[in-house]
Amino acid sequence: MELALFDFDHTVTTCDTYGRFLRRVATPEQLAQAWWKVGPWLLAYRLKLISAARIRARVTRLTFSNRHSEDIATQAAGYARDVLPGVVRPQMLEQIRWHLQQRHTVVIVSGSLDLYLRPWCESLGLGLICNRLESHDGRLTGRYADGDCGPRKVEHIRQRYDLSRFQRIHAYGDSREDRPMLALAHDRWYRGKPLK
Repeated sequence: MELALFDFDHTVTTCDTYGRFLRRVATPEQLAQAWWKVGPWLLAYRLKLISAARIRARVTRLTFSNRHSEDIATQAAGYARDVLPGVVRPQMLEQIRWHLQQRHTVVIVSGSLDLYLRPWCESLGLGLICNRLESHDGRLTGRYADGDCGPRKVEHIRQRYDLSRFQRIHAYGDSREDRPMLALAHDRWYRGKPLK
């Protein structure tokens, strides 16, 4: 039995799908205020002064606080159907399908949201470990249900899977957040290249 772990954004896809989803669901007022509320944080992130987890938490709070969960879920289903197929790297989709043909357990492990990742993963028969939004009485709080999965990918993988049961583990990633996940694997791919 073998396990294949895939990061999603910039690994399976050509872009950051979470940022695109945020722009798609943001209200006109949120978009108008984005530069002032998010711009300095984005600059700090690009200068490596703050982590991906901190910027994700901030934009998640600003975009989703007090939004109707059903409305966001509907928009996410459309995003999964209409946008994701166009940004998935064909060679990575082929790699995922190869693992499935070998009867490997294939899992997407991402800091992105289940609202749009789940339908995509289900359509291919993939497992999913990712962020979920917290909601109360039909409204989103702007927080993650179980904290940010991004920097805790290995913890979530170990909770879900008994790694000792797998003869071989494959991992694919592209960022610092993925390095601990890659360290679990026998076969590691970083930004499309094998790691020794």
